[in-house]
Amino acid sequence: MLKKLITACLFGAASLCSLAQEAEKVDYIPKFSGVIRTRWEIETADGYNRFQVRNVRARLQGKIARPIEYYLQADLCNQGKFQFLDAYVRFYALKGFQIRAGQFVIPFGIEPFRSPGTYIFTNRSFIGKDVDNIRAVGLELTYTLPFAPLTLQAGVFNSGPITDHSKWTKEKTFASKAVYKIGDFAITGGFQSICPDSVRINMIDGGITFTHGRFTAEAEYMYKHYTNKAFKTAHAYNAWVDYGMPLKKGLFNKLSFQGRVDGTTALSTGTRNAEGLLEANLPYRNRITVGSTLAYVKKKLKCELQLNYEKYLYHSDYTAPQGLRDKVVAEIIVSF
Repeated sequence: MLKKLITACLFGAASLCSLAQEAEKVDYIPKFSGVIRTRWEIETADGYNRFQVRNVRARLQGKIARPIEYYLQADLCNQGKFQFLDAYVRFYALKGFQIRAGQFVIPFGIEPFRSPGTYIFTNRSFIGKDVDNIRAVGLELTYTLPFAPLTLQAGVFNSGPITDHSKWTKEKTFASKAVYKIGDFAITGGFQSICPDSVRINMIDGGITFTHGRFTAEAEYMYKHYTNKAFKTAHAYNAWVDYGMPLKKGLFNKLSFQGRVDGTTALSTGTRNAEGLLEANLPYRNRITVGSTLAYVKKKLKCELQLNYEKYLYHSDYTAPQGLRDKVVAEIIVSF
C-alpha cells in the first residue's frame, strides 16, 4: 500500500513538473500575415474611372518571452506609396494589465481600429478616415477589470507626425478609451486631446455595436472642439448594418449585404494657413453607401469580392474633387 502511495505521489509530482515546463514554453517563431486590396472604381456622373492597388499590408509578430511580444506592420503599396505603420512592444505586466510602447493607432474611437482586412465597406467612414485617423509614437496602458467586462485604455504620445520621430516638443497627444460589453452589445466611449500646430483640439467619442447571429449594427458619434474658438466645433457620425448568410454550394461560403449613412460638418486639420488661421480642409457632407460582399473564408484565409455604391450629399455649392463624388467601387480583398 505504501509503495503504491509513493508511486502515485512520484507520478503526480512528475506530471506537475511536466505541466510547469509546458507552461513555460514559448513559441518564438515569428508569424507573418498580410492583406492585398485591389479595386476598380467609376464615377457615375462623368464616367471617369481607375484601377488601383489600394493596400498591400505586411505584418510580422511574435514573442521573445511569455509576457513580451512585438508587432511590425507596413503598407507596401498604399495607393502606390510605401508607408511604415506600426512598430511596438507589448508587455503583459500583471493579470489583466498591459503596457504597450512604440508606434500604433492611439486608443480612441471604434472605426479607426479596423484594418483593410476587416473593413465592412470598400471605403472607410469619414470618422475613420478624416476625423480620427491618428497613429502616433508613445506609451499606452490597458487594464481589463477582473470583476466586470470593462476594458480601460489610456496613453500619451508625440504630437508630431509619425514620419518624424526626431522633433522635441512640450505639447503631447492624450487619448483614452473604455469598452464595456454586455450580452450582444459593446459600448465604447473615449476622450482625445491633440495639438497638431498651435491650437489644441479636444474630442469626445461614443458608440455602440450590436451583434446577434448573422446581424451586426453599429453607430458612432464624434464631437470635435477647437480651443480658443479657433474654428467652429465639428460633429461626425457613422451608422451601418450588415447581414450575412452562409452559402452551401460553390467556392464562396458567405454572402452579406451592407448599408451605411455617415457624415461630418466642416473640418479643419488644425494646421494654420499662411495668415495664421485655421481653415476648413473638408466640407460639410453626408454619404449613403449600399453594397454586398461575397466571401470565401477558411480559418485564417479569406477572399472577398465587394461591390459598393456611394451617394455623396454636400450642403453647399461645393465642387467635389474626383474621388469624392458618386461612384461604384468593385474590390477584391485577400487576407492570409
